[in-house]
Amino acid sequence: MVSIFHLKVERIEQVEQVCVFELSWGQAQQLRVTLSYPKPLSQLYQNWQQVYLGFYNQALRGRLVKGGKLEPTPIDWHAKLIKAETQLLSEFHHWLRSRELTEIRDTIVEAAMAKMQPNSASETASNTGVDVLISASPIEVARLPWEAWEIGSRFAASKIRIARTCRNIRDYSQVSIKSRGKARVLAILGDDRGLDFQREKKALQSFSKQLDVQLIGWQGKTDQRTPTELRTEIAQKIADPLGWDILFFAGHSNEASGLGGELAIAPNVSLYLTELQASIKTALKNGLQFAIFNSCKGLDLAETLISLGLNQVAVMREPIHNQVAEEFLLRFLSYLVQHQDAHDALLSACRSLKSEQQYTYPSASLIPSLCRYPGATVYRLPEHSGDWWGQLRQKLKPILPTKKEAIALSALLLSSWQLSTQEWLLDRRVYLQALYRQLTEQIETTIPQPVLMIAVDEESIRKVGLSDPRPMDRRYLGEIINQLNRLNTQVIGLDYLIDRPANDQGENDQILAKAVQEAIQQDQTWFIFASKIKQAGVWWDVIDTVAQPEWSLQGDMRVLGDPPTYMSVLPIPQPDSEQRLPISYLLALGYWMNFEISDHPPQPQLKATTSFLSQLKAHVIDTIGDSYQSVFSARANLHPLTNQAYLLRQWWLQPLIDYSIPPDQIYRLIPAWQLLEQPDQISWPSDPHVILIAPWGYGEAGVDQEGEDNYLLPTAVQYWRHRIPLDLRPSVFPGAEAHAYMTHHFLNRRLVIPIPDLWMILLAAVFAKGLTLLIRQASSKQRLRRMGLLAAATLLYGFLSFQLYISGNILLPILFPIATIWVYVMFALLEKKSYG
Repeated sequence: MVSIFHLKVERIEQVEQVCVFELSWGQAQQLRVTLSYPKPLSQLYQNWQQVYLGFYNQALRGRLVKGGKLEPTPIDWHAKLIKAETQLLSEFHHWLRSRELTEIRDTIVEAAMAKMQPNSASETASNTGVDVLISASPIEVARLPWEAWEIGSRFAASKIRIARTCRNIRDYSQVSIKSRGKARVLAILGDDRGLDFQREKKALQSFSKQLDVQLIGWQGKTDQRTPTELRTEIAQKIADPLGWDILFFAGHSNEASGLGGELAIAPNVSLYLTELQASIKTALKNGLQFAIFNSCKGLDLAETLISLGLNQVAVMREPIHNQVAEEFLLRFLSYLVQHQDAHDALLSACRSLKSEQQYTYPSASLIPSLCRYPGATVYRLPEHSGDWWGQLRQKLKPILPTKKEAIALSALLLSSWQLSTQEWLLDRRVYLQALYRQLTEQIETTIPQPVLMIAVDEESIRKVGLSDPRPMDRRYLGEIINQLNRLNTQVIGLDYLIDRPANDQGENDQILAKAVQEAIQQDQTWFIFASKIKQAGVWWDVIDTVAQPEWSLQGDMRVLGDPPTYMSVLPIPQPDSEQRLPISYLLALGYWMNFEISDHPPQPQLKATTSFLSQLKAHVIDTIGDSYQSVFSARANLHPLTNQAYLLRQWWLQPLIDYSIPPDQIYRLIPAWQLLEQPDQISWPSDPHVILIAPWGYGEAGVDQEGEDNYLLPTAVQYWRHRIPLDLRPSVFPGAEAHAYMTHHFLNRRLVIPIPDLWMILLAAVFAKGLTLLIRQASSKQRLRRMGLLAAATLLYGFLSFQLYISGNILLPILFPIATIWVYVMFALLEKKSYG
């Protein structure tokens, strides 16, 4: 924040003239000194003023004269003006360097030096520094060039700005700052005799992207309005309900004691500010913040407007030449639209006049002054004014991240985007969900296991004497099916790819085919065979000699991830394409049709002429009035957003396989060797179930290569492994186990949707930004209390996330969102600790 000093300078008429300097700042701190007023100073000011008027002897905006150019004269007025200015400033600076003012100067300079470093990460050098607001009396003292006081000239890095304020100030509460797009400017053009406003009009119009300018006033000789009509129009326009941000006047003006200043609005027609008080008060209520009078002798004008509550007024203290006024306005506006505040813009314009136009317009830089209301923020054009995108960014600026926050946020987003990171976090999260389930005793034990797994494990291979189980012996599979057929099983799935005749297994293929056909003929058993895509539009299907699509089903055996993490859901139908349902979905469909619906479902017939899947689809439509895709949860269908996310290599909204459920709640294991050799010792389940014949962890399991069907063991499954008999406990994760989980999830509509980390990080960043704003505004005690609340909220969010996973089938990320919030908060705390 800018530090404000108020300096009151009052000349007292005694035997010897003295000036009282009274400096006030902060918490009612004050310094008061008395200093002799130098007699030569008034005379030097008068000499300078006379020479100044002599140099600019035409087209002054304080009196009406003909012409508009600077004409050469026999007297070297330029040299005389430079000399007079030098003498005036020399005496002025000498007076202000008096020993009596040392403490006042040092106090201001020390504050400026302390402000050289920003007080917080949100402050910059442009909004820190020291402003000295001077009110001087009588008028002869007020007219002195106080802006030229070199208070901190020895310290180049210090920033001290001098402005003026008024002795009499009324209530400020009338001002109402409004948010707009472009800044609205009311430009009043007065009597132009001897003047030319074309450059000022062009200057205002050249910044049309930032300024919404409306011109009013006298229109020249063609203007037929009466003085009353002109005064009325100006007063009504100032009080426009839409409001103005800036009020601009160009023309002749003059001081007018007791009348607030005089504006020449037409030839021989004047308007006094006292006549405009009601309109100006209305304008303040409608958002008027700044006024600039590009006319002469404006101290009375400024005094009146500031006393009414206007934030700032830029005026010319002395008569000013038309060309100088035009040049000043152009420079001032150019700095203002660069988003300097009005004070800096005025100082920059004056410095520019002095450095670039010193020989053309000498002493012109001494004329402009800014008068300010002490408690108001210096006016600045809205950033990106006139640019809708810039305006939007400006409105969003409070919630946009700082540089440190942006770096941290980018790092978190980049980390969350990595599939390896996502899969690792999901694996650990599901493991924690398993712990949470067990801790809170939320393990459902009443739901029957839907899958009976016939596990072809290493012991089964050894007992049957298979030297190479890849591909699996078809005779062996046929024997398993024959045994199951004796037990009257209804649905059998094979997690083996039987896509081509195996070498030396011609007879074995016939044995397998016979077993399948006998089961269908005797018990109308459903068979679901595994298939796998070979290339676009080409699938490895079960060979015709073993099964036909008219009386069997073929399901996609692929799983997603290693270990399998995501559900194999139903793809979005494509025109003219044969979509393959996951084998787990077909197993669930077989369970549902055979054990859960009352109507008798279609049964496979060896003499059927239409595909068995088509028969099932038609039956589902007749039964529930909808397609097979609506049998289970709508989440079983691929979400369009998920489909698009594949292009970004993401798995957004793809349902998860919930390994937090113990495997003994998903399937029951029977080793294949026991089914064949000790069927009488098996306690066969009485509850409905489907059969899945599958490889169970032996090293050769796979289609394209050995071990392909053995995946990494999910951490949650590893946690539950103790619930599986030791002799059937593989060290790997068989693909069939994922199929069993997915079958269970379809039947129980247990499809957990993970909310993407990316989404939650962005949401957390917005929430965290609001927290940081509260923290920066809080006291130390309040910060501690809010940190306690945030810690409690973090724990509550974690608990709710764990419970929502179980109760609502939604996985809310924990690590990344919480990390985002705490990173933001820590930045805010460190910032407060460093600068508070």
